Amino acid sequence: MGWAQWTVLAVALLRVAELAHARRNLKRLLGAGGEERHPGHYPFFVLLHGSWLLALFFLVHPARPPEPVLMTLFVSLQFVRLWIIRSLGRYWTTRIVTLPGTPLIRTGPYRWIRHPNYLLVAVEIPLLPLTFGAWDLALLFAFANLVLLAYRIRAEESVLAERR
Repeated sequence: MGWAQWTVLAVALLRVAELAHARRNLKRLLGAGGEERHPGHYPFFVLLHGSWLLALFFLVHPARPPEPVLMTLFVSLQFVRLWIIRSLGRYWTTRIVTLPGTPLIRTGPYRWIRHPNYLLVAVEIPLLPLTFGAWDLALLFAFANLVLLAYRIRAEESVLAERR
């Protein structure tokens, strides 16, 4: 196994931890009267992110070293991800969930950007393949992610509009 494969395993472990955290928050929110909206698109995100990691694991040559600047940028973005998750606190999930009567979060990166997590992911998806010189994977997954995000943001905005 090479750098790409070890990196994919590390990213996959982080994503599994995030999913466990998101699942706990989802249960709490639903138990408090929250409602999941637009769930039909969620499996496509799971498929996209899983395919992205598998493609990197199997299609990047193990001897290919990472570009140091791009790898540093990718690792730095993981700290931004933690900031985003921390800013949403118990409201952070990987699904669209609304809890009527709760104020919108306007702290952390949400002070300046409406959907910082989606911006982060839109950068991460092509950045990691580019770190290993996989331009084709970067373009393919960036495009697929943008298509899904276009739907997701419209869906989420319609739900948030009810609380504004």
